[in-house]
Amino acid sequence: MAINPIKRLAGETAIYGLGTIVPRLLNYFLVPFYTRIFDQNAYGQITELYAWVAIVMVLLTYGMETAFFRYANKEKNPGRVFNTATTSLLFTSILFVLLIIIFLPDIASAIRYEGNSEYIMILAVIVALDAFTSLPFAYLRFQNKAKRFSFIKITGVLVNIFLNFLLLLVIPKYFGERTQELVFYRNENLIVFVFIANLFSSLTMLLLLIPELKSFRIIVDKQLLRKMLAYGLPILIIGFAGMINEVSDKILLKYLLPADMDAQAQIGIYGANYKLAILMTLFIQMFRYAAEPFFFAESGKKDAKATYSRVMTYFVVFTLIIFLGVTMFIDVFKYFIGPKFWAGLMIVPIVLAAKLFLGVFYNLSVWYKLTNKTLYGAVIALTGATVTIVLNIVLIPKYGYLGSAWANFFCYLSMMIISYFWGRRIYPIKYQWKKIVTYTLLALAVYAVSRMLTVGNSYLAFLIHTVLFLGFAGLVFINERKHLAAGETE
Repeated sequence: MAINPIKRLAGETAIYGLGTIVPRLLNYFLVPFYTRIFDQNAYGQITELYAWVAIVMVLLTYGMETAFFRYANKEKNPGRVFNTATTSLLFTSILFVLLIIIFLPDIASAIRYEGNSEYIMILAVIVALDAFTSLPFAYLRFQNKAKRFSFIKITGVLVNIFLNFLLLLVIPKYFGERTQELVFYRNENLIVFVFIANLFSSLTMLLLLIPELKSFRIIVDKQLLRKMLAYGLPILIIGFAGMINEVSDKILLKYLLPADMDAQAQIGIYGANYKLAILMTLFIQMFRYAAEPFFFAESGKKDAKATYSRVMTYFVVFTLIIFLGVTMFIDVFKYFIGPKFWAGLMIVPIVLAAKLFLGVFYNLSVWYKLTNKTLYGAVIALTGATVTIVLNIVLIPKYGYLGSAWANFFCYLSMMIISYFWGRRIYPIKYQWKKIVTYTLLALAVYAVSRMLTVGNSYLAFLIHTVLFLGFAGLVFINERKHLAAGETE
């Protein structure tokens, strides 16, 4: 009996979770550390600069990962596809670092970091390294070497965490007032060590990828590269627009908040609370890693659309459970960040809902990827980016970071709706919308009840929320168990 494709996807999602959810989860453990080591202003700087990193990373990979998967499956020689794509990334990464070196003073001035241009230089090298190694990591995924993929990712993150604790906590605590006498600590600003730790993490992963890079040759198949660039360009637009949706608010807050407010502190509060959507973000991320090759592999099968439909249903169920788990137990989750950042807790349900919409959009995106109409996906993503920027400009001056959260919400909601109706015309899939809507309304009802119940005793409130949460999860499981336990053949 063949393996149920849904079960296979679940298994692959779990395996890739080791390489995606575990490293990101470990990295997220730095959030409670940073929000206790740094004040709101300093953490705001870290949040803003990593927002720039995310945007530049998309530009420097320019859709090559997705293009690699597409053509590695189509071409007879996957190694040649790998070499061509990796050669391209190598040259563009080197060019990027050279441009940063040449224009460093101008760039630092433009983003208001004239006194800390070293931040930008270190981050530029990090982005270049990560962009170059993105293809060896993609090759590991293509070869189904999930364990090695996970080992390298986790090792890199552990190096990052170790160096953060060593440089920011252990050494300053051990040397005390004498810390300033150390060569690397003469500058009182410790933020730079956050980026230094990240740099050594990226270098570690590059070294661990040497076995994969031994087969790498600087080869440019011009015809193949043109096809990959043409396929990847819309992916670049989609990725760039996606990052605008995801991180532009952390940048725009600095320029749109009223002059009498400490913008960096507000960014710090917003960024810290945004991180409380960690479980939703991690689940969506590991799902994407497994789903992209899965969708392509299933596309040639006669029941592919039915499989995509079931995947959507289960995806929504899991994200609804995450939404309820975080929002109903926010009094527990809030300790993930420092108490001085709790003023922004009201954005958490909004951000979680926005992430849920984004996850549904990723599921819906199968229609333009499988039909090679990635340009349509780019149009949708650009529409979302427009919504994000316009709403941030309108809402931030009046509502601050709460306006940014709502801009995020409406951005992903609009992308989800547009993608569904557009995809229905080009690659129609009969999603189980009746079931999905029913579960969503039930989850919202449970959430509303939990918010309306005001119980003075915190232990009793926790018990009530637990009963409501388990009631929802149990009801869904009972209703779906015949499908979850099914062993349909492919």
